[in-house]
Amino acid sequence: MILLTDGDSAARRVAENVAQRLGLRCISASAGNPTPLSGPELVALIKQAVHDPVLVMVDDKGYPGTGPGEEALAYICRHPDIRVLGAVAVASNTRARGVEVDVSIDREGRVRDGPVDKDGQPRRRGRLKGDTVDVLNRLSVPIIVGVGDPGKTGGEIDLEAGCEITARAIRQILERS
Repeated sequence: MILLTDGDSAARRVAENVAQRLGLRCISASAGNPTPLSGPELVALIKQAVHDPVLVMVDDKGYPGTGPGEEALAYICRHPDIRVLGAVAVASNTRARGVEVDVSIDREGRVRDGPVDKDGQPRRRGRLKGDTVDVLNRLSVPIIVGVGDPGKTGGEIDLEAGCEITARAIRQILERS
């Protein structure tokens, strides 16, 4: 299973497109801002998937502290029947603590050490800041790949660019897992 820490309408279209391109299953019902389903509901849907890997979206809608997306994410990651391959950590304009990433995919589609910002611009150091990523610090997620806001990198709606960047992020997880 692969997590995407965004679930708005643009992220949903990107996730569905990328899943189709890469032969993954996408739990479209996980999309929402915030995540509309609980951890147990998402685990039930993941278990019903026809094949692996499964892409699941989680989102807090900027909720301060631990919101519904992070609660669902933590439940999934701790569930004994679910194997999490990695997470695509989506940057946002937030004051969150952030998360260390293994690599990031910048707005040009290049693999970078270190984090990127919401626009997909590389940051020199620090953590990737996002509204649904802080919980990753407390979980055992093998690979975390940072990206800008899928489908909206650079402040413009560009679903094709969002699909390319998200697909590269997921390929990094698949290759490293």
